[in-house]
Amino acid sequence: MKIVHRFFIVLQKKIGLENFIDKDVFRRIAAAADELGIPAYVVGGYVRDMVMGRESIDIDVVAVGSGIDLAQKTAEKLDVETHVNVFKNFGTAMIKYKGEEEWIIEFVGARRESYRMDSRKPIVEDGTLEDDQNRRDFTINTLAIGLNKGVFGKLIDSFDGLKDIENKIIRTPLMPGITFSDDPLRMMRAIRFATQLNFEIEENT
Repeated sequence: MKIVHRFFIVLQKKIGLENFIDKDVFRRIAAAADELGIPAYVVGGYVRDMVMGRESIDIDVVAVGSGIDLAQKTAEKLDVETHVNVFKNFGTAMIKYKGEEEWIIEFVGARRESYRMDSRKPIVEDGTLEDDQNRRDFTINTLAIGLNKGVFGKLIDSFDGLKDIENKIIRTPLMPGITFSDDPLRMMRAIRFATQLNFEIEENT
């Protein structure tokens, strides 16, 4: 696991963002995670967009444990009455929260998937943050920020996603054949990201 020093300090020096993780909503999610003893991270598109200076209200949180439990505990920590939408079949939950700012927060438990030779149906097991990062589509979406006490605001960049953002590259975290076999539609997503962000698709991808 590659950990970069406090995220907003690094980004202040690189691209001028200030205290972007030091917001009330993240502090409340962090408090819920610490109370439950669940490691939790902001991951994916929100982190990518903030690095690029793009605004986003969609927060994805990965819990190394039950994402549903973390969502319900987070709802208790929020000031206003908050409804938690639970999707048990997928092990996910979502909160729409209006505080000083409006947020859509999705919680998911980290998982790993494996396949038997005779079946395309995945065997799903509880996983780690690394397992979640391995399953993501592109390196720019593997960036994660710690929320728990002691690692709050620290960036985890296991696949050099910051470098790929800086170089405007779309690249898969694993071998392209592995990443695209999990979901062939990711090939279309690569084209869409390249078009929207004015990035180039890495040659081997």
